Amino acid sequence: MVVRCSAIQGDSGRFRAMKTHGEIDKGMQILGVLKALYPDAQSELRFADEYQLVCAVLLSAQCTDKKVNQVTPALFLEYPDFKALAAAKLETVERLIGQVNYYRTKSKHLILMAQRTMQEFGGLLPRQHEQLVTLAGVGRKTANVVLGELGTEPRLAIDTHVYRVSRRLGLTRGKTVRKVEDSLTKQFAPSTWRSLHHGLILHGRRVCKAQNPQCSTCELKHLCKFGRAKPSTSE
Repeated sequence: MVVRCSAIQGDSGRFRAMKTHGEIDKGMQILGVLKALYPDAQSELRFADEYQLVCAVLLSAQCTDKKVNQVTPALFLEYPDFKALAAAKLETVERLIGQVNYYRTKSKHLILMAQRTMQEFGGLLPRQHEQLVTLAGVGRKTANVVLGELGTEPRLAIDTHVYRVSRRLGLTRGKTVRKVEDSLTKQFAPSTWRSLHHGLILHGRRVCKAQNPQCSTCELKHLCKFGRAKPSTSE
């Protein structure tokens, strides 16, 4: 990532009333370990401004950050801002991002997103959640990621890694993305949401993988419901 946006400051006291002291203590221990393991945890998407950020996050849906980072340089060179992208030809965008999953749909969404940003928001990315989700291709998770990275509004995005790792750790019993989000945002202070999000993602990619999780060497095993249930020889 080229630009590192400011972190959200200021905790809300309400979250502590939602959980028992034991749950809070476990959550804080897990967060502490994640911060120690990944002290510089941040988005692995590469972007330089809000325009590049929302485009990259939109493209990352059901696609790896590595693949997105391979196609965005050419996309941003051809279309450096919302105005340029709003006037883009669909076939050109499709050619530029053809390596990402669902590139045809995403190409349409990119252009429509840029057009609405120009027409309704004066060429500036909206900074409120309810406005962001009116943009083509921008759902709740994408909006949460964008706002979290910009540091303008505390939001906790739940991707596949956050969902899987938080459930394995026993931080939540939620069986839907929204229920996991609600559970975690009640347990953790808003100022920690960004670091928690990135810490869980990195741990999910490097250790707590969907297939063959590395439980035997995991630094969180002593706090993990899933890990303690695994045989000691499990990788």
